[in-house]
Amino acid sequence: MFPLLLYNPSFLNRGRLFMQDLSKVTVVLVNTSHPGNIGASARAMKNMGLSRLALVQPKDFPSGVATGRAASAVDILETSEVFDSLEEAIADCGLVIGTSARSRRIPWPMLSPTQTARKVLDELPDTEVALVFGREDAGLNNDELQQCHYHVQIPTNENYSSLNLAAAVMVIGYELFRTNLENEAKDTTQENEFWDQERATGEQVEHFYRHLERVMIAIDFHDPKNPRQLMQRMRRLFSRIRMDVMEMNILRGILTNIELHIKNKQK
Repeated sequence: MFPLLLYNPSFLNRGRLFMQDLSKVTVVLVNTSHPGNIGASARAMKNMGLSRLALVQPKDFPSGVATGRAASAVDILETSEVFDSLEEAIADCGLVIGTSARSRRIPWPMLSPTQTARKVLDELPDTEVALVFGREDAGLNNDELQQCHYHVQIPTNENYSSLNLAAAVMVIGYELFRTNLENEAKDTTQENEFWDQERATGEQVEHFYRHLERVMIAIDFHDPKNPRQLMQRMRRLFSRIRMDVMEMNILRGILTNIELHIKNKQK
């Protein structure tokens, strides 16, 4: 079922291979309806070297069904975290990639599973990463997808495109494991992008968006009663830029000064 490279000891033991630690990668399952899919996803994760699982409002968890489907990956279920919202689950993450099976009215940066693996490995170990999977029947909604920096779409047969949740986790996990396995051991400090500041986390970015919307309303640039997809487009813009902490502080400072000028004029 899987390529022989996963089981070939001579390949695994070559000194040229450089395996990155995947402990900063979190698989996030949103509003999962069947506990068996949670257990099967945990099993897929363990197959591919992933260990951190976050659950957003699962409909049935903890569950004996999930435990039974997890087989030898029960430890992943036992250490999983449950959150009330996606925003809370990705609060510490500097890179968030959400699975999407549909084209959107506002196009978002789209990755293939292979590109997703490369993007994740490029940013490890300095960045907390979230791989977000949506509901079995409807996937992620628009608000949730807008909290992601990138979307990933898994190519499937157009005559039958429905993909089981655990299968989707396996596909992305496999691409991540395979790409990680094939990386050669070499000094990459000259090849990787150097950045002097940490990336802004999901929590910091959400505070910025709320601040930005408040100021745009105050200066009559944004009408929440007739939004015209303005905030969605602003989210897409800043997601593409991927702000660091210093840039975030500068922008928040500008917004704060605009608010102060408005208050002074009102006196």
